[in-house]
Amino acid sequence: MPTYPQEPDQGPQQETPQPQGDLPRPGPVDQAMDPENGPGPDAATDAGPVPDAHAEALEQLQDQWRRAVAELDNLRKRHVRELQRERAAERARTAAALLPVIDNLELALSHAESDPGAIVEGVKAVRDQAVDILERLGFPRHAETGVPFDPTQHEVVGVVENPDAEPGTVVQVLRPGYGDADHQLRPAAVTVAKRE
Repeated sequence: MPTYPQEPDQGPQQETPQPQGDLPRPGPVDQAMDPENGPGPDAATDAGPVPDAHAEALEQLQDQWRRAVAELDNLRKRHVRELQRERAAERARTAAALLPVIDNLELALSHAESDPGAIVEGVKAVRDQAVDILERLGFPRHAETGVPFDPTQHEVVGVVENPDAEPGTVVQVLRPGYGDADHQLRPAAVTVAKRE
């Protein structure tokens, strides 16, 4: 019969004592009772709920947004009021600049019976005065002939054959224009020499 080696006899085995009474069992640390970290979030305290920082930040942003919208609305209303005032002031300045023209026309009409020749001179003076007012307002008069046709300043109403004029130049101004190409009241109505 074969013999197998036997393990040495270790003697009587001692049992490990089982915990008895109120000894803590191993496991997760109860944070409510953890003396190092203090009471946990579930611990009963008299402080009440902790305020949410995100909710406060959101409330501040909403308040700032409402204020910005209100300021923008007030700015828009103020701009509308100021624009109306500026328009009214500009109309008054323009009308005041034209008053001397009306005064001179009335003066010319009152002298019409005494000297008919003076009427022509008076009307020319009033016209020059009105042209000067338009130029001061930023609308100079354009009634030049012999200049090259410029579509930004001229409106062609006719094309004529003129052997003395360069082709494509203004031969006659039927109605003067006022203003420059960028800011124009109206273009000059002209006839242009025909191109061959």
